[in-house]
Amino acid sequence: MRRILQISLAVLFLTQASFAATTITWWQFWTDPGIKPVIKAMVDEFEKANPDIKVELTDLTWSNGHEKIVIAYSSGTAPDVIELGSDWIAQFAANGHLADLSESVATDSGEYHGWSLATYKDRLYARPWFLGTRVLFANRDLLKRAGYENDFMPYKLSDLKVAARKVHLLGKDIYGWGSNAPEKHRLYKKFLPFMWSEGGQIFSDDGRMCVLPSVHTVSALTIYKELHDSSGYVANQRGIEDAFLDGKVGFIISGDWLLKRIELEKRKINLATALIPGPKFPGKSFLGGEFLAVSESCEHKDEAMRFVAFITSPENQVRFCQANRSATPSSKTAQQDPYFSSTEPLKIFNKQILSVKHPPVDPDWVVIEDIIEKAVEDALFGSGLIAEPLRQAQMKIEHLKNK
Repeated sequence: MRRILQISLAVLFLTQASFAATTITWWQFWTDPGIKPVIKAMVDEFEKANPDIKVELTDLTWSNGHEKIVIAYSSGTAPDVIELGSDWIAQFAANGHLADLSESVATDSGEYHGWSLATYKDRLYARPWFLGTRVLFANRDLLKRAGYENDFMPYKLSDLKVAARKVHLLGKDIYGWGSNAPEKHRLYKKFLPFMWSEGGQIFSDDGRMCVLPSVHTVSALTIYKELHDSSGYVANQRGIEDAFLDGKVGFIISGDWLLKRIELEKRKINLATALIPGPKFPGKSFLGGEFLAVSESCEHKDEAMRFVAFITSPENQVRFCQANRSATPSSKTAQQDPYFSSTEPLKIFNKQILSVKHPPVDPDWVVIEDIIEKAVEDALFGSGLIAEPLRQAQMKIEHLKNK
């Protein structure tokens, strides 16, 4: 009897051991009460479908998330799966912190947009989750008061300047253009679309030279400053959006989060949206996004990639976007869902995603963006020549890259 009991206990132990779940850790940024339950539900569903895997979820904040990630990688305490903003991927890939996913995603790479944002030295280091761009928002009532027909929207930057000025002249407390004050990680995203639309670049095509102070970039900054000086309501991003929703500003550039605000706050505004204008239509908008990467230190890469594929599946992208009112999933299949054509603004965002550019995938980008923002700030709020801040920025960027 004792022998039988010993065998039974051994079998029970081996059975339990064979079903012990592998634990993977995921750090992510979505803590908003409207979206966090969806994130948690997706994790629960993954665990139910994959009883051999348990996912430990940790929330980050945008205010200090990047710093925490840097510390985690430096101290060897990084998670298995991590959400990264597209601007950060090269930084962590260059330092050897991210697993090379090139072979893992090769079979379905054609089904998603945004791979170039995650490509560093011809290797892929993250999987696109959802993308982000910006479009032109207009107050239709202010345009009517300024004498424009109901279907007018500026398709060229020259038309935008004229229309913004006409709205600005309507009277006290009315402004034509929402112009960003110095605000980290914001100002450059507003200026670069003007630069790209005018044909300007940060680096030469071969990536070896900084070409920021070109005639194209000077032209773009001149136009941007003219809007700022002649009709600008100057505030941080939240401030210009508040003024726009209060009916005080004719035009602003913003992202799909503004659509969410309009819906949740039940704002009554005669809204119009359009693609970013340029010298010719359409102009180029800014492309960024949220990606899921696997740490090189992860001991369970197959399980981690199974989880990443689940979270970024077309079905879960639609689910996330509907909960968060996001307009641009990375999945091409998800983009075909009726939700993304249910309103005119959502249609505009998905048209704009076809005319976008993104900053260089560069491990020094966080520093470079700061240099560019400072140059734009100096041009807007200083009294010197437009080209001088760009020339100074070029020298700083070249010094950085030649270290």
